Amino acid sequence: MTRKELAELRRHFRPDRVAVQRIYGCYVNANRQIIAYIDEPLSTMAQNEQEKYLGLLKKSLSGALGRNLIDIVFSTQQVAGSEEHGLLMELRASKLQNKEARDRLYDKIIAALDMEDSNYVILLAYDSYDIPRKNKDGSEADSEDVYSYILCAVCPTKDVKPELQFFPGDNEFHSSAASQVIAPTELGFLFPAFDDRAANIYNAIFYTRNASDTHSDVIDALFRVELPMSADEQREAFESALSDALGEECGFETVQALNDRMAAQIREHKEENDPEPLTMTAGEVGDMLTDMGVSGEAVERFKARCGETLGEGAVIKPENVIDEKKFVVKANELTVSVSQEESFRLESRVIDGRKYLLIPVGATVEVNGMETKV
Repeated sequence: MTRKELAELRRHFRPDRVAVQRIYGCYVNANRQIIAYIDEPLSTMAQNEQEKYLGLLKKSLSGALGRNLIDIVFSTQQVAGSEEHGLLMELRASKLQNKEARDRLYDKIIAALDMEDSNYVILLAYDSYDIPRKNKDGSEADSEDVYSYILCAVCPTKDVKPELQFFPGDNEFHSSAASQVIAPTELGFLFPAFDDRAANIYNAIFYTRNASDTHSDVIDALFRVELPMSADEQREAFESALSDALGEECGFETVQALNDRMAAQIREHKEENDPEPLTMTAGEVGDMLTDMGVSGEAVERFKARCGETLGEGAVIKPENVIDEKKFVVKANELTVSVSQEESFRLESRVIDGRKYLLIPVGATVEVNGMETKV
């Protein structure tokens, strides 16, 4: 899926647009026991409840592709006859009305998910989207195809402490009872993927709120696919390849310049509204390093190390390996953070044998909000 397709689907998933008939799910306690089931028509709910349920489900479509949203790719063999793909297809074909299939999905998630002794809720919804046809001038015409899909959200619950609450009947304030409320969505998935504005049963999209925690056990239980590197793992592998390969050539100015170039490409890519995610090959990053004066031997070592740590032919996603907005330098117990676009102002220098990080300033400097003279 592209960012454009994801945005289109998110715009559709609203109370006044979706064709969701029922909300299904279950409430699971810390002992991995189901203590309640959810099976309610959306139409009988109060409007604010509809919005709450749909908002939690819609959260499974949020975040950045490649970071919070992980592309799940099924093999041809899986699509032809695997248990895991067959379950997803059955859930979709039955519009989630097959209780036995829903229970099997719940069991898979419960057995694999570790929520650290927290209760949580599993939510499911089936929806169909009449895909409008796009005219050449950008306007929409009558729909030609229907995209039907299931959306799942897993949400932890949290305790709400007793508070003083106003009771209109008594016209008084009394202490409210302790209760549990549903917290924001922690993980979820969409099946099938919405690729080229059509259903792609060879792909699903898995959502994780925390990009550093991909919930690999849940992904394995549901999809049985090889898990791609998380955004944090990609960053660590990239940084390791860079420092190991460049050695003494991995200087402050080199890393600073590489961050600046990659951040510029990210900004340019966003300005162009390109729906495809921005990627680079190790060779393209190597060309940047060559332009910065890094030796050919070090560049070749870098490309080889990328093949070892990221996989042969793997692509690098700049948004996963650098922070396009911040440039952070740590030395001893000091931390200096500036915007990426202003990082050129920082300069490293050796003065009288000591290494310094220089920050140019004007005639005055603010200290804890107070203006001082330099």
